[in-house]
Amino acid sequence: MKSVLLIGMGKFGRTLGQRLLDMGDEVMIVDKNEDVINTLAGKYPNALIANCMLIDNLRSMDVPSFDSCVVAIGDDFQSSLEITSNLHDLGAKHIISKAATEIQRKFLLRVGADDVIYPDKDVAEKLAVKINANNVINYIDLDADYSIFEISLPDRWKNKTLADLNLRMKYGMNVLTIRKRDGSLLSAFDGDYVFQEGDQLVVFGPTERIMQFTNTK
Repeated sequence: MKSVLLIGMGKFGRTLGQRLLDMGDEVMIVDKNEDVINTLAGKYPNALIANCMLIDNLRSMDVPSFDSCVVAIGDDFQSSLEITSNLHDLGAKHIISKAATEIQRKFLLRVGADDVIYPDKDVAEKLAVKINANNVINYIDLDADYSIFEISLPDRWKNKTLADLNLRMKYGMNVLTIRKRDGSLLSAFDGDYVFQEGDQLVVFGPTERIMQFTNTK
């Protein structure tokens, strides 16, 4: 369980906050809009109406006591920048800030953010991959060259063993796990495993090679 200070309760902040609650985290939400907080207060034990651009307001929240502080403000970059800087000055353990552009990311990192996220960019990139790659169920970009893909089993792989397919040599794929039709995950398997209809593979490897592979299926 983590303790999280979540600043900014727009669409992104609300979605993130609900997910954190579902995972059992302790979440304190803050927004300067009274109507927003009044609407959400019933879900959160700690909800505060405050302008976080004022460092004294942040100081009263005991910022260093939180495992993570998230600045989820998307429509006012100046506010996001100043709040990120104030959190850093107050000794926040870990600051995650939301950005819309690469320039914003650079400035947020410069004033103290530990991580910067691009929700719109990330969603757009994942959608582009799904549109252009057959059989791709999910996709995580690890860096500029390598990714993790969850792919559905190509028809011609059915009833063949992992050793028969030799995925690492042919496609640069390392199979991390296999999801069965019933949703269960195989954490241990060897080259004798026989692929069955409904299997899904979670694989790691060079993004470009896996994309080329999925585009040929």
